[in-house]
Amino acid sequence: MTSEQFKGQARLPRFAIPKCYDLTLKPDLFHCKFSGSVEITIDIVAETRFIVLNAVELIFDDDFPVLFETSKSSQELRPSELVHVPEDEILVLGFDDHLPLGVGVLRIRFSGTLNDQMKGFYRSSYELNGEKKNMAVTQFEPVDARRCFPCWDEPAFKATFKITLVVPSDLMALSCMPVTEEKVNGPSKTVCYEESPFMSTYLVAVVVGMFDYVEGISSDGTKVRVYTQVGKSDQGKFALDVAMKTLHLYERYFETPYALSKLDMIAIPDFAAGGMENYGLVTYRDTDLLYDEHLSAASNKQWIASVVAHELAHQWFGNLVTMEWWTHLWLNEGFATWVSYLANDTLFPEWKCWTQFLNECTEEGLRLDALAESHPIEVDINHACDINEIFDAISYKKGASVIQMLQSYLGAECFQKALACYIKRFACSNARTEDLWQVLEEESGEPVKMIMTSWTKQMGYPVIDVKFTGHDLQFEQIQFLSNGSAGNGQWIIPVTLSCGSYNAQRNFLLKSKLDRMDITDLIKSKDGCEESFWIKVNVNQTGFYRVKYDDILSARLGQAIEANILSPTDRFGVLDDSYSLCMACKQPLSSLFLLMNSYRKESDYTVLSCIISVSYSVLNITADAAPELLNDFKKFFISLLMFASEKLGWDPKNGESHLDSMLREEILAALVFFGHEATLKEAHRRFNAFLADRNSYLLPPDTRKAAYVAVMQTDNSSNSSGFDSLLRVYRETDLSQEKGRVLCSLTSCPDPDIVLKALNFSLCSEVRTQDAIFCLEGVGRQGRETAWMWLKDNWEFISNTWKSGYLLGHFVEAVVSRFCSEEKVIEVDEFFSTHSKALFIRKLKQSLERVKIKSNWVLSIKNESTLGGIIKELAIK
Repeated sequence: MTSEQFKGQARLPRFAIPKCYDLTLKPDLFHCKFSGSVEITIDIVAETRFIVLNAVELIFDDDFPVLFETSKSSQELRPSELVHVPEDEILVLGFDDHLPLGVGVLRIRFSGTLNDQMKGFYRSSYELNGEKKNMAVTQFEPVDARRCFPCWDEPAFKATFKITLVVPSDLMALSCMPVTEEKVNGPSKTVCYEESPFMSTYLVAVVVGMFDYVEGISSDGTKVRVYTQVGKSDQGKFALDVAMKTLHLYERYFETPYALSKLDMIAIPDFAAGGMENYGLVTYRDTDLLYDEHLSAASNKQWIASVVAHELAHQWFGNLVTMEWWTHLWLNEGFATWVSYLANDTLFPEWKCWTQFLNECTEEGLRLDALAESHPIEVDINHACDINEIFDAISYKKGASVIQMLQSYLGAECFQKALACYIKRFACSNARTEDLWQVLEEESGEPVKMIMTSWTKQMGYPVIDVKFTGHDLQFEQIQFLSNGSAGNGQWIIPVTLSCGSYNAQRNFLLKSKLDRMDITDLIKSKDGCEESFWIKVNVNQTGFYRVKYDDILSARLGQAIEANILSPTDRFGVLDDSYSLCMACKQPLSSLFLLMNSYRKESDYTVLSCIISVSYSVLNITADAAPELLNDFKKFFISLLMFASEKLGWDPKNGESHLDSMLREEILAALVFFGHEATLKEAHRRFNAFLADRNSYLLPPDTRKAAYVAVMQTDNSSNSSGFDSLLRVYRETDLSQEKGRVLCSLTSCPDPDIVLKALNFSLCSEVRTQDAIFCLEGVGRQGRETAWMWLKDNWEFISNTWKSGYLLGHFVEAVVSRFCSEEKVIEVDEFFSTHSKALFIRKLKQSLERVKIKSNWVLSIKNESTLGGIIKELAIK
């Protein structure tokens, strides 16, 4: 038996089990290095002469060799073989003789680099009194604890952690647990922390730097702190309030107390994700934690509440009960996403979070899962490099959506009791998807596993084709794919429907491809007139599927929408399904326009947000398919928004709702995009007032994005005053949310030279690494070719700078997905055939599939002979 047998394996062997890590770390913030030592108490449970664990980019100290001390004989054993396998990120220790069964201690000293990749043990920077300072931060999820210390870096290997930090005496040192002892020795100090509960390596956290904080005590006595850069503690107050209330809510919902005595949350200037749920020390990108009541928009406020609620949900769903392997990632992310809406709906009922859930979760999950290059919720993971690509809308959004569907089917009270039981049963251990299904079946008496396996183990989802014949409804389920083909999937679908009234409902499980239902009793109206009845399948959009109605049912739904009879969630669902069917070339675009015409009096935030999103997409596709009709399309989309726009105006009103503030931001930005002259003119006036006085009441945060984009519409290479002014705003502000608004706007200019100038700026040292992607998000149709050329020209730099984590895939997706021709698919494919793409291969395939889908849609629109007449008629109404 040799070390060769351990190469190429998906998981570590289980003949040695870690029980406790005694870890000491000493970061050197000046030289950006660290050193450390670890004593790992392990249990040898099977005969072996090897110890195999994870380690990558670590240097091992030859002067202090690796030692294994057995507990039975106190014998110190040195490995005769120490093999590092970089491609598998493992360290194999081979001994001459078999190791004695039972508990022993493995001692290793090591050193490494505080990298600039925002993973492992890395460095971030901040300003203190005008001077740039380094801080040390950890980001271990999914598999980067191994970059900080040798460990069994898999979620199933739970252990306790005793952490000691040796840091400069003038800095603060934070970790998961409270401090037990702090010894100052001149310029350095040693900080020791309580031993943690059993936890996975990816949840260990360390942060070293200089911070301010605000604190409070939750209702159960937990000390909660929000750490910020020095001088910004006031910006942590909103997140602190949300956190304390959310902790209390989760303790009641899960019927289990928060496991630790303290909870720290900290804003990190350089941070790739939105937040990370490290046990007791939750790290955030500062835009996702800090709220300035004078400079942050309403959308920023809601996003912060959502991210905080998501990360705190993980303290139960993820930290206390942890997925057994990354295949079950959705148990962490899907549930944390779903529960965050539960929390925010309780704390902020006026936000109508469950209606917004459709736009943010269901729609995003449905959109990605309609690709042939999607993947199941439960996906096999065979190598560490595969894991980052499943941190996507399938694990988060589809995961949350199928949970919502199951909760709706079982009932809220039954579902809550089952989740509480699940948390108690698997506390401090690991669980698989099947474990959750078993608990839900026990508590509900329903065949949960049978129903849900079809949703988690196969990719995709169905569209239900509904036809009305006589007094029967006929249902046929077909796998929906945006490329227009029909997949082979089949699901057990919890179907709900309303007929003429929300008081007349039916629920059933559609288990086969075809089914029929007699609805005679539902369609009998008081006046005996059946023609006025509408039928809505998937009531309030609780099911993760789409619905295609026959012409009669579609027309009646349009009438019900115009009469404002349907709920906002159903108005959203009808529109979103119709748009998706058009994209898949299953319905003509003219049918979508006729449906959208029914929404002229729409006032709900989420529905209008969907209208805007659909309008953006359709305008971009028709610019390629029917450019001669572009002005008519714009006039029509503007007309759909005027009712809400005239009601909201530019200026916030006393006592207006949070959703009105959010809606104003989106509607003004849309009117600017569609070229509405009055809005563009007013945007310029207000922006000029803002340039003269940054405190001007004329441009509050909710309207700035619209104004910024408006001023970029007239910029060109000979007059770049808008670009120069926005760059000045970027450099003067220290609020990350404001910087993000500017970056998104700079590339919205129609002039390719200005777009290139903005993209080049995104790569300079003034823009933090994680923020460069914002510039790509702002690129419009006119700048897409420029962005593609820029990506190719700068690929070596970009791929080296963002070579780790998931951000590189976002660069590719943001650029490639904007095209809509088969020729561009070939061109992109040829470029990446000679460039490494292993880290983002799934993103690339999905992006190319989107381009093909849009190419097909362009051809379909070109063949619509009646489209021009219909849109011209609608545009002048």
